[in-house]
Amino acid sequence: MLRTRPTALLVDLDGVLRRWDPEVPARIEAAHGLAAGSLAKTAMEWPRLRPAITGEVTHADWMAGVAEALDAPVAVTEWQEYRGEVDPDVLAFVREARAAGVPTGLATNATDLLDTDLATLGLTGEFDAVVNSSVVGAHKPTREFLVAACLALSTPPKSVLLVDDSDRFVRGARVVGLSAYRWNGPADIPYLRAALGLA
Repeated sequence: MLRTRPTALLVDLDGVLRRWDPEVPARIEAAHGLAAGSLAKTAMEWPRLRPAITGEVTHADWMAGVAEALDAPVAVTEWQEYRGEVDPDVLAFVREARAAGVPTGLATNATDLLDTDLATLGLTGEFDAVVNSSVVGAHKPTREFLVAACLALSTPPKSVLLVDDSDRFVRGARVVGLSAYRWNGPADIPYLRAALGLA
């Protein structure tokens, strides 16, 4: 339940606005004799991931570490050529919110590749603010990241709604004072529209 009607919106990228087809890495892993799920599992190991999403190392350095850990540089290169797909329903919701005058930002744990990804996906210019953890130097859901995201929208936390697919990030946002909604899929959009007064 939202405490007060939010006046600004933060949307997560991966798992909300951007979808990933699990068949892509599965095909690559099978073709290169890698265990199923090993590409993502290796990349997401926290000691390897954290420096990439806080700007301590580049995306290229991060992937080089994954390639070395798996001894599979060609597989990692092929995997990285796939940059996901935009959920058209979420993008339509973002555009509707902005058109209604709701300050709207992208809030994501990302690397220095984010701007390139947004361009590849056709998302450049779709937000009033893009809050990238590797630029902030702190990752979601830390207070530092969330406060920076609210400042980017010139809106106090109590008036910001975060939409994210991570329970932990939703809980963290609520601790900082934001309203936060756990994304389950496009069926959630009518509720979110109503929460922002768009319905």
